[in-house]
Amino acid sequence: MPVVAAAVCPHPPLLVPEVASGAASELDDLRAACLAAVESLATAAHVVVIGAGSPRTYEAEAGGAFVAYGAPGVRVGSGPAVLPLSLAIGGWLLEQTKAAQLPRTYRAILADTAPDLCVQLGREIADSNDRVGLLVMGDGSARRSEHSPVHLHPRAEIFDTTVANALQHRDLDVLKALDPDLADELQAAGRAPWQVLAGALEGTSLSGDLTYEAAPYGVGYFVASFS
Repeated sequence: MPVVAAAVCPHPPLLVPEVASGAASELDDLRAACLAAVESLATAAHVVVIGAGSPRTYEAEAGGAFVAYGAPGVRVGSGPAVLPLSLAIGGWLLEQTKAAQLPRTYRAILADTAPDLCVQLGREIADSNDRVGLLVMGDGSARRSEHSPVHLHPRAEIFDTTVANALQHRDLDVLKALDPDLADELQAAGRAPWQVLAGALEGTSLSGDLTYEAAPYGVGYFVASFS
C-alpha cells in the first residue's frame, strides 16, 4: 500500500525545549509547525522515520539522548541511545503527538547517498503492506548567512527556495534532481531524505502543504505535510 501521509521536518536540537533552555521561545513557531505536521501521521498504521546517519535500520525501542546538547534528562525510546540526531529528533517529535502510539521504524541514510538509491529506498518503503506514514527529517543549507555554522554561500538561498517550492507543489522531479555535490557544499543534510520522500510519493495522490520556511540561525528549515 502506498504512503498515506508524510511530514517533512528539520532536526535542530534546539527544537527540544530543554536543550534550548531560555531561548526555547525563539523556535516556538517552528516547533508548533513540526508537531502539527507529525500529528497528521496518526492516520497511518506504521511510521517510518528517515534521516541522515550511518546506514542502518532501527526498531521502535531504539533510544536517542540529548546529553551532548545539555539536556541529560531528555531521551526517546527504551533502548540504548543509538539513534543519530536526525532520528532522535524525529522520535522526540513523534512522542509529543498522537502518532506516538503507532509502531515505528527508523531508517538512517548516508547524507551523500546517490539520488537514484535514495529514490529506490523511497519506493521500497512505499511497497509496504501497511498504511505507512513517512516522517522525513532534514535541514536545508547551513550557509544562509554570515552567522551560519559555515560562511555564507551565494547559492544557499536559491537552493533552499528550490526545495521549498518543490515541497509546496509536490514537484517530485525537482526533488529527485537535487545535486548531491551542491548539497554537500551547502551542508544541506536533508537532500538524501527528501529524495527518499520523492520516491515514496510516486504512487500516491498526496498533495503538499509547506507550513514553515525560514533560516532563523542561518540554516534553512522547512516543514511540510503531505495528505
